[in-house]
Amino acid sequence: MSVSLMTLGDQVTDPVTGVRESAAERHRAIVEAAVVADQGGFEGVHVGEHHGLEYIYSAPPVILAAIGERTTNIKLSTAVTLVANLDPVRAAEDYSTLDALNNGRVEVVAGRGNFFTSTYTVFGQDPDDSHELFEENIELLLNLWSGKPVTTQGGHRAPLDAFELQPPPERVLPLWIGGGASESTLELAARLGLDLMLPSAFGNPSMFRPVVDTYLEKFASYGHTRKPRIGACWHLNVDKSSQRARERWMPRYKAYFDLMTVIITRVNPNPPPFIKKPFDFEFLSTKGPAIVGSPAEVVDRLGTVSEMLSADVNLLSIDMGGQPAAELRDMVELISSDVIPQLP
Repeated sequence: MSVSLMTLGDQVTDPVTGVRESAAERHRAIVEAAVVADQGGFEGVHVGEHHGLEYIYSAPPVILAAIGERTTNIKLSTAVTLVANLDPVRAAEDYSTLDALNNGRVEVVAGRGNFFTSTYTVFGQDPDDSHELFEENIELLLNLWSGKPVTTQGGHRAPLDAFELQPPPERVLPLWIGGGASESTLELAARLGLDLMLPSAFGNPSMFRPVVDTYLEKFASYGHTRKPRIGACWHLNVDKSSQRARERWMPRYKAYFDLMTVIITRVNPNPPPFIKKPFDFEFLSTKGPAIVGSPAEVVDRLGTVSEMLSADVNLLSIDMGGQPAAELRDMVELISSDVIPQLP
């Protein structure tokens, strides 16, 4: 089992200290935390992408480039790259450049961004085209990263005539499909032989077990020779004392939950059902996506939920709800010293 650092860059006033970190401070915080994670044995760092929202990280390639210059081994990845909204040529160039600068450490998690439908309006797109845009752009990304000249007849973007990507990629970048809410997403991942990253959602993670089973069956049906990877996302807070971890995190986790509820309700005309449920810290931290407590408790619960979903890669979101940068780094250090060495 491997663990990676994940951040969506939510900006909210810390309900514990009353301090609201600036956008610049939030950007620097993930860079510094990733440096600690690199030294502590984390597999990767995954940076989210949103536009015009209180999730303030809009340019993952730029943030990851800053992290890459300060690190050596950690994989540089996303959570997610909004492939349906971006021009695939521009995205292919950005991540190929990032990979060239960092000795092949880049992986991309591609998402359709269907929770935040306002993003389609920002980019002048119709949300009803999201499935077509996503599939078309995924396939074009893979073709561009093949290193061969690409010719297309168009579609949702202008056609290409023997276009050669610069810088030329040294490999096809590892590409994950982020999602699991729709049959078409699972079919796309299985058909193209891509790994599956399950979403971060407020609910019982067991709901994704049928998704995993369906994906694995579809993947096998296409005759791919390699074993697919499954990734899962968790909300986590750890401290030497279980009581302290729970006491300091509960108000911050609620602040994050409230912010997410406000954002999704504002930008999505058909929000997912979990948005209507009240915040329930006990449920979320025992049967939901939240992992909180001492290092031993974190090891135990992470092992349980990871096994439940056959997750090879586990992304840990630990900077939510106004979490101060110093405490974020402390938790990364604690996970490095007391959690990672105990994982199977």
